[in-house]
Amino acid sequence: MDEQHLISRKKARYPVSDYLQSYLKRYGRIRADSIRYDDLLRFTAATALYNEKGEDTLWTTVLYRDSERPEIHSKLLNAYAILKADGDTSITTDLYIDRVDQCNHGNTLPFRIRVVNRINENFDYFYVKKIDANRIYGLELEHILSPNRVNYFIHRRTIIEEHIIGIPADAFLRENLPITDFDRVRLAKEFVKFNERCFVSLLGDMHSGNYVVELTRDFEQWHFRIHSIDFDQQSHHWRKEVYLPQFFHQNEPLLRLTTQHLSPENVLQYQKEERSLIANRVRVSDNRFNALMEVMREDIISTDKNTQGLAAQLAHHYGDNRFESCQTMGDIVHHSIMLLLEPSKPATSPHSPV
Repeated sequence: MDEQHLISRKKARYPVSDYLQSYLKRYGRIRADSIRYDDLLRFTAATALYNEKGEDTLWTTVLYRDSERPEIHSKLLNAYAILKADGDTSITTDLYIDRVDQCNHGNTLPFRIRVVNRINENFDYFYVKKIDANRIYGLELEHILSPNRVNYFIHRRTIIEEHIIGIPADAFLRENLPITDFDRVRLAKEFVKFNERCFVSLLGDMHSGNYVVELTRDFEQWHFRIHSIDFDQQSHHWRKEVYLPQFFHQNEPLLRLTTQHLSPENVLQYQKEERSLIANRVRVSDNRFNALMEVMREDIISTDKNTQGLAAQLAHHYGDNRFESCQTMGDIVHHSIMLLLEPSKPATSPHSPV
């Protein structure tokens, strides 16, 4: 069964606890004054946004009254200055808000802001979203445990996030799959590593609509890196397969690439490499990981049924009954990652896609 069908599209948004607020304040993730999600709901009209091929993008461009537009655009530019320059608004002198789009599918209905430099027409994006504790934990775990840094801040019940650069994976799989065997091997290797990171940190719902592929030229070949862009299903669902991208039918081209170009020995090697890298990032996180876990292990970000179900599945998966004593999703994430630091434990887990 496709794992996406097992994920509720009506997942509850969990509030940010006082304990989590303290953690976010400690690491500079809270701002006292900025745009609010509700401010952007004051639009009076919306038009469908189509791509260059005339296809519906599932985003709509929203329009504001002339009397309100200057205030909203000014707040958006200030938010952009916080993301890019720690609040130094002098960087926005030659910038303007070109477009405000809202995603019209799913539950969270995020806004995407397009910022343009009037001198050279260069543009950038950022996002304004509803606050959700699962998403924040996902963003923090990505920042600490993955090779990808994440820039965001919160203001009251709003998250403002920097744009993550890359080709949307669904478009990449349709149009940009690499031609040479060497590039296919490199992409397959990255998919194995991405699959492992998601499973270790319990980031769910990584079908091809929820991550991007970044390409970097490396001498005569391409280097690939996969970046998650949706963290709403961080440590929420009870089924372990939800945390393994290999089980989503949208990712089948990458799974096929892996089975065709990597031997089981290669897959095991790359899994071991990634788990070792995650363990090293925990060790050098300067106690930030421990501070996050102290908060997450006390927080409620899923139902008791989901927590108990996932704990039982992982206990069976790893042959480790300690999972069954976990009381929260944070406990499960903590134990999943702490396994990497136990030298007596196997370096990987038995879920090879090959």
